[in-house]
This record gives sequence, structure tokens and C-alpha cells, in this order.
Amino acid sequence: MPAGFVIRKNQYYDSLFLMGVNKRLSGIKGVQNTAVLMGSEKNKQLLADIGIQDTRIDSAQPNDLIVAVIAESSQVVEDVLGKLDEVLDRMAEVTTASVLHTFEEGLAQKSNANLAVISIPGEYASHEARKALESGLNVFLFSSNVSIEEELALKQLAAEKNLLVMGPDCGTSLIGGVGVGFTNVVRQGSIGVIGAAGTGLQEFTCQVHNAGFGISHAIGAGSHDISDDIGGMTTFTALEIFEADPHTKTVAFISKPPGTRTLHRLVERLEDYKKPAIGCFLGAQLEKGINNPCLHFVNTIDEAVTMAIQNISGKSGDLPIKLSQEELEWVAAERSGWSPDQKFLRALFAGGTFCYQTQQIFLAEGIAIHSNTPLDPQHKLTHPDQSIDHTVVDMGDDYYTLGKPHPMIDGTLRRQRILSEGRNPQLAILLLDFILGYNASMDPVGELLDAIQEANQAVHKRGGSLTMIASICGTEGDPQDLNLQTRMLKEAGVRVFRSNARAAQFCALLLKQ
Repeated sequence: MPAGFVIRKNQYYDSLFLMGVNKRLSGIKGVQNTAVLMGSEKNKQLLADIGIQDTRIDSAQPNDLIVAVIAESSQVVEDVLGKLDEVLDRMAEVTTASVLHTFEEGLAQKSNANLAVISIPGEYASHEARKALESGLNVFLFSSNVSIEEELALKQLAAEKNLLVMGPDCGTSLIGGVGVGFTNVVRQGSIGVIGAAGTGLQEFTCQVHNAGFGISHAIGAGSHDISDDIGGMTTFTALEIFEADPHTKTVAFISKPPGTRTLHRLVERLEDYKKPAIGCFLGAQLEKGINNPCLHFVNTIDEAVTMAIQNISGKSGDLPIKLSQEELEWVAAERSGWSPDQKFLRALFAGGTFCYQTQQIFLAEGIAIHSNTPLDPQHKLTHPDQSIDHTVVDMGDDYYTLGKPHPMIDGTLRRQRILSEGRNPQLAILLLDFILGYNASMDPVGELLDAIQEANQAVHKRGGSLTMIASICGTEGDPQDLNLQTRMLKEAGVRVFRSNARAAQFCALLLKQ
């Protein structure tokens, strides 16, 4: 496929500006893929991964802007690159310029600050995080691509200074009712939660709120924190914070599988913990010998929410979570319209946690499922863009966010993938997630609605019926209007579930039948 690039020497822009430029370029007709980024070594490798290589790129410097385009024709490539200056000028017109250019300048203006939020390319994030820690600030490190060695060094420094490092690759935290990163409008209360990255924390806190309860703090530890390489340093610090906090009555963990040594240390630490704890380690194969009366393991985020509420209210409830009678009755109605060719599910997630949880639910039902981030290494997709049989895709993975906004911010790539999947005659189920809240797209359903409808029409033209399933993570206080987003989906014929776990359970039941 035709491709091209331009390099602008000594033309530096921050990541938010570059994401805006990329969104404008990727929306031009005929464009298949774009990358708008600075010439760091990591970014040059990411360009190579999508087939953009050249000696001029090899010699580019971190302050050089690189814009690459892959399109359906050479003419489209030429036209897009020719419009670059125009797009840069338009973005500059709508972007507020900051008068602060260094950490030191920011700290001078906010001398009473106790938290630094860092969202810059991973190559530079560690240096800035260290400066913040040395200045006595806790750190929320949104940046990804920070090495394990750098992460460990930062967390060791934080421990010496009695500070907290949330991250790297931390999308969400909620500290005393104040959201950092991707967060939702939830009430304060007595349930504390520790999570690896972001979406799991959002799902947990929204469900707690929607059930009428509240959150004391939600602390993001970072995607690698509970690996044996890091040893759960932020997680253990968060445990100390929650144990000392008089407002927190119970604590939940929402995470991918922990390292074996870290899990045993966690179980040991909780043997005399003063508050009940819940562990939801998605995809983990827990040893049968692990037994701790203070730590209760559950399989899904929904179950973690139910148990947390039980711990503070004293009320009992059913576990595991079951589909309602109405939802069960949808099964026959959906399957009745499928043609003989329709066999497979395709799930396209903005939330990585939902990708893990869906795989876990399917594997528990004996359904093999492929993914770009598989729980079972045997089912790793050869190429993230090429589905095989039942496939779930984490579209927030680094492969898809190369020089582009996260799918929670911009639905362009998911829209393209929905249209592509809709052309497959074997497609039976399309499963999506929609995540509301601050810093997310202001209309996540609206961004994908025409693609959903077009895919549905394509299936109908082939004589079949597309089962469209969605979960929405959000609350009534979120700026996107939860009721409106839900109504738009239902009016388009989408079956809407109040959690990813319930949506996945429904899909698994459809396929087993």
C-alpha cells in the first residue's frame, strides 16, 4: 500500500497537539493509517513496526517532527502530506499556548502542590518524575513506555521519601473525590480500590456509585506494579494508606494476573490486615493452597463490587453474577436471525481490562478466543488487524496508539475496524464497550454509530442478522449524558448491558447455544 512521510527539523510539539493533528489527517478520505510523532528512538521503532523505514528517519532527532501516511493511492499520500502546514496552522489557532515550559516553572506557580501529573513521551517521563519526587511531590505517571528498571528506581525513591508513584501507564486515580486522568463522576464513600491501570478502576467505581455507594480513593498502581519485577511497591503503599484512612472500610484489587512471588507477599501482608479485602485478578490461575480469611477472591469486577458493598452494608447477595430473565430471553431472539455462515464474535475494546475480562469469561465456558493481548499465548493474533475465528482486540494497545489518540478519546480506528469486520460473512456478534467520563470523547456512541449501522446493513443485505452488544461504563453525572448514550445505542438495535462482564456472559451464552 502506498506510503510516504515528511520530517520537519527542530519543530517540536507536545503529545496533545500531535494527537489533534493526527485526528485531522486520519479523517481524510482514502487514508488507511497515519503517524504524527517526534523523532525519538522509541517512536522511530514504532514507525518501523508499521512499515515506515528510511535512513532519513534513522537520523531524525527527538526535536524533529515526523508525519507518516499510508493510503489507498500515492495521490492521496501526496495530497495529505501537502496539507500538513494547513493542518498545523489550524491546530495552532485552536490550541491554548502555555506560558509554563518546565517543571520548575510550574512548581513555582503552584508552590503548595503535592501531586505532579506527567504525560510526556516515555523516554523523558522518568527524568521529570524523579524531579517531582525529589521536590516532595507524589506522582501520577500517565506516560507509557517507561522501562521496568526506571519504574523500579522511581518507586524505590518514592518509598524513601514516603511518597506515592501511580504508574507508569496509569490511566486513572481518584484521590479524595478528585479525579486524575480518565475518571467518572462518583460520590465519595467508604470503599477503597487499587487497580493496575485505568478501565478496571472506572468500571468498579461507576458500579459502586450506580449501586448507591461511594469511593474513598481509587489508586492506580501502573500496569507492571504487581509483576515480580516491581513487586507491588505502589500496591503495598496504597494498602498502608487505606489501612490508616478512617473513611475506608473495605479494599478491593482490580488487576491482571500478579506475579507469583508478589501474590504470596500480598496474601501474607493481608493476614493481619485491619479491613476486609477483595482480590479480582483477571485471568489469574490462583493456587488452591492460597487461603486467607481477610482476602476473598472473585472472578469479575461485578462480583468485586457486590462483595465490597456486602462488606460495608452487611447485606448478602448472589455470587456469581447472573443474567436477568429478560437478558436470557434475548438469546433465542438474536440467534434466530443468523444465516448458516454466521459463526464468530468480534469484540473491539477501548478498555484493556475489558479485553482481559472477556477472555476469562469465554475461556471459563470452554470457548477458544484469539486476541492481540491473549491470556492464552497459543491464541495470539498473528497480526492485530486480522481477526481469527472468535477475536477480541484491545484497541488501546501500543500498536493502535502509535502517534494517535487513545480510542477512549477518538473512535476513528474503531470505526474503521467495525466497517472492516462488517464485510466478513462469518460475523455473527459485534461486541463493543463505551467509556464515559472526564478526558474521554464527549460523544463516544455518536462517533461509532454510523459504522455500527453500516455494518448491520451489510449483514442484512447478505441475508443475515448482526447481533450487536455493548456495555457502557459511566454514571448519570458524567458530561456525556449516560441516558442519551444508552438511548442512541438501543434505537440502533444494540443490546445494552450495564457492565462488560454481563455483556461477555451474554455473548458466551449465545455462542454455546
